[in-house]
Amino acid sequence: MIGLTMKHLRYFDALAREGHFGRAAEACSVTQPALSVQIRELEALVGAPLIERGPRGARLTALGEDFATRTRAILRSVDELDAVARAARTPLTGHLRLGVIPTVAPYLLPRLITGLGRTLPGLELRPREAITSKLIADLHEGRLDAALVALPISEPALIEAPILEEEFVLVRAQADADRPVPGPEGLREMRLLLLEEGHCFRDQALSFCKLPARGAREIMEGSSLATLVQMVGAGFGVTLIPEMAVAVEARSAPVALTRLPAPRPSRRLGLVWRKTNPLAEDLARLAQVMRRIIRPEAGAPAE
Repeated sequence: MIGLTMKHLRYFDALAREGHFGRAAEACSVTQPALSVQIRELEALVGAPLIERGPRGARLTALGEDFATRTRAILRSVDELDAVARAARTPLTGHLRLGVIPTVAPYLLPRLITGLGRTLPGLELRPREAITSKLIADLHEGRLDAALVALPISEPALIEAPILEEEFVLVRAQADADRPVPGPEGLREMRLLLLEEGHCFRDQALSFCKLPARGAREIMEGSSLATLVQMVGAGFGVTLIPEMAVAVEARSAPVALTRLPAPRPSRRLGLVWRKTNPLAEDLARLAQVMRRIIRPEAGAPAE
């Protein structure tokens, strides 16, 4: 197709994913008129409409759906060509698109950026924070090189490299600090504050308490651990947080931190990437570097 450019494809891919001209333009770091011009040029080259424009956004036509699927495959292949060239030059250099789940990003990402900057000065980290399902989808689509998530993911197309295991800590109001430490059965009878659906940490907390996904007596859901800890400090229940979050979250709320009785709940974090990624060997080495940067003493909760 004469005149077709990578810019056409990347802008169209963003619009297909976002379903909105404004959000797609923001994702591409361009103005909305600039993106609209590229989409109109692309439709002129194709000779048929790819987008159904409406007051609430943009929907793909039937041709647009097929075109979007093929566009993603082309972009993924182009990105892999770039990865092949990078791997052939100097290992672990250039930009790396790393996804990180929200219950890890605020606590480990600053340490990783600093540590990798010292250890691998040629590596430019480009982090993106999102829930696990979004990160895995972006991995499969080639929009990420790797992701730091809770394991296991158990997908045949992905490689998993464990990096860190940490325990969960019970967060209670300070007034409850001297009360007996509850086990899973006791937690089931309490007001358990949880992250909103979609966060893997929510599922891990429910699993420890042996509660179904909709069976907990939580009075609210939050989008961040910080919100949950603040609510506990205000006397609205109890919550669980990972050790790495303790130093950051507990200092700003009047709460008591307690380790749960054995067997204590924990989670395993690791780096995952596509088996077909040309940078696979580099990513395996990166996981080793991350293990050296991230120490087991990710948090220091009170006993």
